Amino acid sequence: MRNLLIMIALAAALMTGCKVGPNYHRPNVQIPAGFRGPAGSDQGQAQAASYADLPWWQVFQDPQLQELIRTAVKQNYDLQLAVERINAARAQLAITHSNLFPQVQGEAGGTGGKEYTLQSKYNFLVLAVDATFQLDLFGRLRRATEAARAQLLSTEDAQQTVVLTLVSDVASDYFALLDLDLQLQISRDTVKTQEDAVRLTKLQMDHGVATKLDVLQAQQVLDTANAAIPDLERQIAQEENAISILLGNYPQGVERGRPLVDQPLPPEVPPGLPSALLERRPDIREAEQNLVAANAEIGVAKAAFFPSISLTGSVGGAFGRSNVFISLMSSHTGIWSYGAQLTQPIFTGGALKGNLRLAESEYQQALISYKQTIQQAFGDVSNALIAYQKYHQVRVRQEKTVVDLQDSVNLSLSRYRGGITTYLEVLDGQRSLYSAELTLAQARGNEYQSLVQLYDALGGGWQTQSPELSSKLSPGGS
Repeated sequence: MRNLLIMIALAAALMTGCKVGPNYHRPNVQIPAGFRGPAGSDQGQAQAASYADLPWWQVFQDPQLQELIRTAVKQNYDLQLAVERINAARAQLAITHSNLFPQVQGEAGGTGGKEYTLQSKYNFLVLAVDATFQLDLFGRLRRATEAARAQLLSTEDAQQTVVLTLVSDVASDYFALLDLDLQLQISRDTVKTQEDAVRLTKLQMDHGVATKLDVLQAQQVLDTANAAIPDLERQIAQEENAISILLGNYPQGVERGRPLVDQPLPPEVPPGLPSALLERRPDIREAEQNLVAANAEIGVAKAAFFPSISLTGSVGGAFGRSNVFISLMSSHTGIWSYGAQLTQPIFTGGALKGNLRLAESEYQQALISYKQTIQQAFGDVSNALIAYQKYHQVRVRQEKTVVDLQDSVNLSLSRYRGGITTYLEVLDGQRSLYSAELTLAQARGNEYQSLVQLYDALGGGWQTQSPELSSKLSPGGS
């Protein structure tokens, strides 16, 4: 048996031929020299460093947000599915790769009984080992293994895309939640302030200083703030539910860390070199691995036109024992054989040509998808750069608006108390201030969420894993 396996291995080494079909080369895709930013400017042409090079726990410094992200990476079902897809792809690669080796199986059987005529007992044992090896003269099996390996890498890149999206979604929803918290706090503070104002105006009316109209006007701002509170509470509860689902939990409350106004913002967000985006974004690498697999499948389809040769071998023996006329006798017989089989397609009704055209078309589809993914990635970065810088400008200007309106309301109150103006002037100022404060809260939330989108678009958040998460992001991790 050992000699047979050595013979088959030597035959494989001597008779393995070339691989038909095209070898993979990365397509030459033209990319911009820089990222388009606000006002048509190009960003990062000479900056190798990128904001996306930072690990997520350095970007999102709120300890509570960090804990939420860790929980999501540990429990999120989408990420668990991605890990299992990697396990499945790894198993499929092992199955495909096994076809490159001899397939050996053994058989054993035994019989026993008694011959009453001769008063003889007998026992027989039959052992056999069969080996089959398919010569990969034209590379069909190697191309299939190449495709399976690319599909495995594609699933690993898909997992990293899930991680990137998950980190970004948790952070974005968390900042949206803090934004709603801030709006709710502004509304409640406004309610408290206006309740005091209504009481004061009623007291003034009782003393003949104010009118019934002044009381009604003060009540309007109070009613507006009161009406906003239930809707904000609804949005907060739904945002908490969304975060809970991302964390792999049933809907429940979410712990907060720092309030929105205390969240740090980076002094700058360099996007880095455009060429680095092709390696940093896992969805681009996933699209390329799909292209590699499709390219290898062309080789598989071409190899189907050529003969298929298989070597076979068998070795075994029969062992018997019996006693005749009270004499003990034993015997054994050994056998071995070898052979070869050649199969050549002659007429398939166009199936082989159709299969090749199908593989070539699927390659072209993968190529288009690869280019489209790159184009979309640059669009994501450009949109995120513009959004972050413009939301930053909106927030800065809105802060000045709020300060100006606060001064205006204070001045109007002084004028009203001095009898110089009516309460309508105070009311208009309070309405404007309440609206401006809500707008500022939304601007803060938009700025933080656009920062998350930029980090996501640049491909940040997955390359560097914190030690406690490394096992969770590995297939088979506990």
